[in-house]
Amino acid sequence: MTLVDTNVILDVVLADVSRAEWSLRHLDMAAVAGPLVINDIIYAELAAGYPAIEALDDLVAGMGLRLEPMPRPALFLAAKAFRQYRARGGTRTGVLPDFFIGAHAAVSGWPLLTRDVRRYRDYFPTVDVTGPAPG
Repeated sequence: MTLVDTNVILDVVLADVSRAEWSLRHLDMAAVAGPLVINDIIYAELAAGYPAIEALDDLVAGMGLRLEPMPRPALFLAAKAFRQYRARGGTRTGVLPDFFIGAHAAVSGWPLLTRDVRRYRDYFPTVDVTGPAPG
């Protein structure tokens, strides 16, 4: 299983010319290795762009994504990682969803497909993160 971050899905949905090719290629490679998974946080982030739950559910099914609930240990780990982020001087307020996503991958032992690799690698070093080469 591979946990797929919201940004990778949005690259495809929005047909982002600069990013869609990378995201599609890596989605295909991950799908060959096993199921593609999203969690409650990713689903909620995607829902912001959809007028009806049925439309979002159609997207999820059409992309072959499987919705997996977050285990309680992941919720706890996310809070601890976010607290560490704040202790290190992190000031951004909209990053908590990333900590939930990273913690879910860490607790479940799943690789993570994302374009935002740095925070995941910094706070969840056991997660196998696939992302674009720094540049």
